[in-house]
Amino acid sequence: MSVIGRFAPSPTGPLHFGSVVAAVASYMQAKSQHGKWLVRMDDIDTPRNQAGADSSILKSLEILGLYWDDKVLFQSHRQAAYQEALDLLTDKNLLYRCTCTRKQLQGKAYPGTCRDKGHSSDQQHALRVLCNQQAINLNDEIQGKFQQNLETEIGDFIVHRADGLVAYHIATVVDDAWQNITEIVRGADLLDSTPRQIYLQKLFNYHSPAYAHLPVAVDKQGYKLSKQYHAKPIDDEDPVTTLLLALEFLGQDPDKLLAQENVEEIIQWGIKHWSLEKIPRLDTIEVKSS
Repeated sequence: MSVIGRFAPSPTGPLHFGSVVAAVASYMQAKSQHGKWLVRMDDIDTPRNQAGADSSILKSLEILGLYWDDKVLFQSHRQAAYQEALDLLTDKNLLYRCTCTRKQLQGKAYPGTCRDKGHSSDQQHALRVLCNQQAINLNDEIQGKFQQNLETEIGDFIVHRADGLVAYHIATVVDDAWQNITEIVRGADLLDSTPRQIYLQKLFNYHSPAYAHLPVAVDKQGYKLSKQYHAKPIDDEDPVTTLLLALEFLGQDPDKLLAQENVEEIIQWGIKHWSLEKIPRLDTIEVKSS
C-alpha cells in the first residue's frame, strides 16, 4: 500500500510554530517512505475562519519547502459528502436530536439526557451518535497503547452541531477515507479524539489509518501554541531557522552545519535522516518563545 499522509490546518490565522511541527513531521514521515503528502484546509468551522489565512498558510508552507501533492482540499466544499455520511447513520438509527446546552452538562461524559426523548426537528438541536461499551484500542506510533471506553468516558458525541455546522469528527473521518490517508501524524492534544474517529470509521466500514501523535509545543505557562493563545506567526523571512527548530523539537538532531544551507538541502537532510523513534514520547514540550 502506498503511503499517503496529510496536514490539515484550520485557516484561523497565519502559520505558527506549533503547526509547523505537525507539518514538518507529517511531511517527513510520508516522504521518507516515498509517499504522498496532502494538504487539506479544515475550514468547516466558518465563524473561526480568518479571511486570507488559507493563502497565508499555503505561502508559508511553500517558503518552508513543504510542497504538497495533488490539489488542496477545502472541507467547505465537501458538505454533500458529510450529509451523505450523516444520512447513513440516520438510516442505521444511530443518531438522535439533543437540545442540551453546555451549561446543562456537567462532567466529561455525556449522560445520554436526550437519548430517548425524541425531540422534534422544530427545536434547535445537535445530532449525537449512539455509542456502545466496546473499548476502542489504539497503538499509537509515538504515544504507545491507548484505550478508551466511549460510552463511559465520552458518551454519545455530537456529529452535527446545533448551529448547523457539521462536527469535526465526521468531516475528518469522511475526508481521510476519501483521500485514502494511510497515516495521520498530528498533535497529542488530538489523541483523546482518535477513538471517536476510529468508532466512526468502523460504522462506515472505513479502513483505519495508522496514528502518530506528536508532543504539543507549549509556552512557559503550559498553554498550547495556537491562535487562541496568540501564538506568533512564523517568520517567512527566515525559513531555515524555523525548519531547524522544528527538527530539533522533533528530536531529529539536525547537523549544525545545516544552518548555512538552503531550505531544499534541509528538507532533503530531514527526509534522509527522519526517524519516528527519535521523537520524544511526551504529551507536551515547552518552547522558549511563542
